[in-house]
Amino acid sequence: MSDFRRYGRRGWLCGAALLAAVSWGGGAVAADQAAAAKAPDGIDAPSYGAWGFDMDGRDLSIAPGNNFFGYANGRAVHDIVIPPDMTAYGPFNMLHELSRKRVQDILNDLAAHPVADPVTVDQKLGTFYATFMDEKGIEARGTTPLAADLDAVRAVGDRSAFAALLGHAQTGFQHSLFGMGIQPDAKDPTVYALTLDQGGLGLPDRDYYLKPALAAKKTAYQAYVQQVLTLIGWPDAAKQAQAIVAFETRLAEVHWARQDMRDPDKTYNPINVADLARRAPGFDWAAYLTGAELPETIVKSGTLIVGEPDAVVGEAKIASETPLDTLRAWLAFHLAGSAAHYLPKAFVQASFDFNDRTLGGQPQLPDRWKRGVTATGHAMGMALGQTYVARYFPPEYRRMMESLTTELKAAFRVRLQHNTWMGAQTRAAAVQKLDHFTIQIGYPKRWRDYSTLVVRQGDAYGNAARAEAFEWRYWLGHLGHPVDRDEWDMTPQTVNAYNNPLFNEVVFPAAILQPPFFNPKADPAVNYGAIGGVIGHEMTHSFDDEGRKFDYMGRLKEWWTKDDAARFNTLADRFGKQYDAFEVLPGVHVNGKLTMGENIADLGGLTLALDAYHASLHGKPAPVIGGLTGDQRVFLGWAQVWRQKLRDDTIRQRVMTDPHSPPQARVNIPMHNIDAWYRAWNVKPGDTLYLKPEERVKIW
Repeated sequence: MSDFRRYGRRGWLCGAALLAAVSWGGGAVAADQAAAAKAPDGIDAPSYGAWGFDMDGRDLSIAPGNNFFGYANGRAVHDIVIPPDMTAYGPFNMLHELSRKRVQDILNDLAAHPVADPVTVDQKLGTFYATFMDEKGIEARGTTPLAADLDAVRAVGDRSAFAALLGHAQTGFQHSLFGMGIQPDAKDPTVYALTLDQGGLGLPDRDYYLKPALAAKKTAYQAYVQQVLTLIGWPDAAKQAQAIVAFETRLAEVHWARQDMRDPDKTYNPINVADLARRAPGFDWAAYLTGAELPETIVKSGTLIVGEPDAVVGEAKIASETPLDTLRAWLAFHLAGSAAHYLPKAFVQASFDFNDRTLGGQPQLPDRWKRGVTATGHAMGMALGQTYVARYFPPEYRRMMESLTTELKAAFRVRLQHNTWMGAQTRAAAVQKLDHFTIQIGYPKRWRDYSTLVVRQGDAYGNAARAEAFEWRYWLGHLGHPVDRDEWDMTPQTVNAYNNPLFNEVVFPAAILQPPFFNPKADPAVNYGAIGGVIGHEMTHSFDDEGRKFDYMGRLKEWWTKDDAARFNTLADRFGKQYDAFEVLPGVHVNGKLTMGENIADLGGLTLALDAYHASLHGKPAPVIGGLTGDQRVFLGWAQVWRQKLRDDTIRQRVMTDPHSPPQARVNIPMHNIDAWYRAWNVKPGDTLYLKPEERVKIW
C-alpha cells in the first residue's frame, strides 16, 4: 500500500522507513556511552558528561574554525563502531534502539498469552507480535499465504483488471504505479482531498535507473527480481526480470526529480477523473479508483490533487503499451517483495541482501525481535504509543518542553519584527502566522480505535495485510468529514519531529525528548543548543522555501510580496551553493536544492536557540562551565546532536534521496553563517570555515 501524505510529513529531522531506518539525523555516542555504541544490546538511557555535553568526545587537535564538527565530535565519531545490523549510528540510532527495546518489553508482556481471535487492543498487539515471532510456523506455511494474492495477479486478463488490482494495492501487499493518499486539501485545509503521485519504482530513486554510475546497482536489482520470481515459481524468471527492469526504467524516465517535487505550487494540480481519462486514455481510471474502494461519486466525477501530472499520465501511457505478461510478472515480484518479512526466511534474506546490504551497505540482518517490533508498530503504532507514554514519558517533560517552545516562539517573533530584508506587509503576515502557530508535544490528544482491525493467531501475512487495509479504510473514513487538526503523523515512540504546514504546527513525539536532545539535568545552554535548535528548526520550516507558501491558516496561498520573495530566493540560492560545494565523499556532493528546506531550518533553528538562550539570562552574564562560555555551550549542544557515522553506500544513497544534509554539513555550514559563532570561537581569516561578513547568509 502507498500513502503519500504529501505535506503532512515535511520537516522530519530525519527520514524513516517504518521504525527501522534513520536518516542523516543523529550523531555519535558520548565517551561514557562508548560501550553502548559497540554493543547496543545493553541499552540504557544515554547520559552526556556532568552537564550535558561529552567533553571527551571532542578532538582538540582540530581548530573550531577549520572543522567545528570534527572539533566537537571527532573522537566520539572515530570511536563509533556501527552495529552490523545498521547503516549508521549516533544519537538518533541510540534513542531508536532504546525506544525499540522499550516497545519490545511492552510486547513481550502482551505476547505471553496470545489469543486465537483477540478482541482487546492489548490482545491484538500481543497476538500480532507473537505470530510474527513464530518463525517455525511461518516456515511451515511456506508461500501458501501468498497464494490468493498471486492468483489475483495471474487472473489479470486485460487492462481494466490490471488497473483494478493497482487500486486494490491500497488494501494490502499488491503494488501500484501510483502513490494515493488522503490529506487536508492544501488550498482549503478544512476539508480532505484525494492525492495522487508518481510511483511504481522498485529502486529508491529514478537516478538508479538512469545514471551510468549506478549501473551496478541496477544490475544487482535485476538479479534480485529474478531471485524473487524464482522463489515464487514464476515462469521465465530471468526473461521477466529483464522485462521488469526495462519497464521500470521507462517509468523512471518520466518521473520528476526529487528537488522538483519540493515546490508545493507545482505539485498542487486538481484534475477531474474525466480529464485524467482523456489525458491517459489507455488506462482504466474508473477501475483503478473502484479497486481502491473509493466512493462512486469520486469514481464517476471526482477530483484528485495530482502531484506530478505529466509523470502520472506518462506512467499510465507506458503501462498501456507494456505487455500484460510483463505487468503480471511485475505485480508478482513486488507482491512477494513487499510481503517478504511475513514469509519464509528465503524471502527475508533475499530482500535484506539487496535492499539493505547492496543498496545501503548493511552487513547483517536485524534480529527477528527487532523486525517484529517494527512490524507491530507499523500495524498498530498508536496503540503501542499509548502504553509507551504511560510507562516512559513523565508529565514534567511535557511541561518543560512547553516552556522551551514558548521561549523559542518569542525569540522568533523578535527576529521577524526586526528582519531587514522583509517588507512591512510580508513581515506583518509572518508575525500573524507565527501567532497562530501551534506545538504538540509527547502524544496526541486522542488515541486511535483499533476495534475493527482483525488479528488472528498463526496468520502473520494476513495480519499485516489486514493492517494495511485498516489504515487505508481509516483514511477513507475521513473523506467528507471536517479535518481533524489533532491527527498525528508520527507515533509517540518515534525518535523524530515534524512540521505540518497544513496545520501550521510542529509535533515532537515523546521518544525524542531524551538526551542528547533534551536533558532535564543538563546545563541550560546545552539544552537550548540541542532541543532548542530542534524546536527552532521545526518552527522555521513554516517559513522556508516550501513552508512560506502556506499562510497562517495552513492554506497554500501566496502571502509574500514579489520583492520579498525575490530577496528570499536570492538568499536561499546563495545558501544552497554552500551545500552544493560540500563534498561528503570523494566526488559526492550535497544537493543544495534537494536539501534547501532542511538547511534553512538548521540555520534558523540554531539562530533562534542562541537568541532564546540569551533572553533566558535576563541580562545576567552566562556562567562559565568547563572553561566554556554560554555561547560556546549552545554551539556544542547543537553539534553533539549530529554526532553520527554512516556507511559509504548509505551516504551515496541518501545524497540522492534524502532532503537532509549529512551530519558534518548540518554543523559546519549553519555555524559559519552566524556572527556569534565567530566571536565565540575566535574564528579568523585563514581558517577553513571563515566567511567574510558580507558572504554570510542571514535569513532569520
